Amino acid sequence: MKVVVLGDSGVGKTALRNQFIHRQFVQSYKATIGADFVTKSVHVESLSKTVSLQIWDTAGQERFHSLGVAFFRGADACILVYDTTNTSSLDHLETWMRDFLRQAGISNPAEFPFIVVGNKIDLTADRTVTAEKAAIKAQELRQICNEIARYETDGSLSDSGFLSSTPVQSKPSPLQLRETRAMGPRRMFGLPPPREPAPLRGDVTKALPVF
Repeated sequence: MKVVVLGDSGVGKTALRNQFIHRQFVQSYKATIGADFVTKSVHVESLSKTVSLQIWDTAGQERFHSLGVAFFRGADACILVYDTTNTSSLDHLETWMRDFLRQAGISNPAEFPFIVVGNKIDLTADRTVTAEKAAIKAQELRQICNEIARYETDGSLSDSGFLSSTPVQSKPSPLQLRETRAMGPRRMFGLPPPREPAPLRGDVTKALPVF
């Protein structure tokens, strides 16, 4: 299963990936050049089987955007990451989503599973993106794609259960797999049929314990 991680440079994409794969957090920042990927096997208890994840970490700098065709093709899901201390990184999510859908050649964007992740919630004094702002952005993105779950987390957290945690909005975790890939991305990720966005008042922020 191929998962692509996108977002502006410096939002913490690599830190999240490294925490999930290696349970390791590095304070210093080093920009990703182009893209690379790692694999990890995840046991899905509801299916009593192990799923192999291929997680693609991509560069956030604009000069690498044209490389998307090579890296995005064949993706089963996309994680859009923003920095809760950087409002512009939230504003840019729509551009990232549209670029991904175009370059990946997704035939049915409305049903392709996206995950929106707000990172660096540990930096509370510097936070500029409120839960309400993020909820409004998620609803805007649902005009393009219905299948969106939203999370908030911190790349320095020590455990790695992100893929089975409860999202900010009450949608199932994308890796509570129910059927095989042949059944299509939406059903494969255990997401419900497309529906109208939930009211903002029901979108209560919960920090993820992991990832």
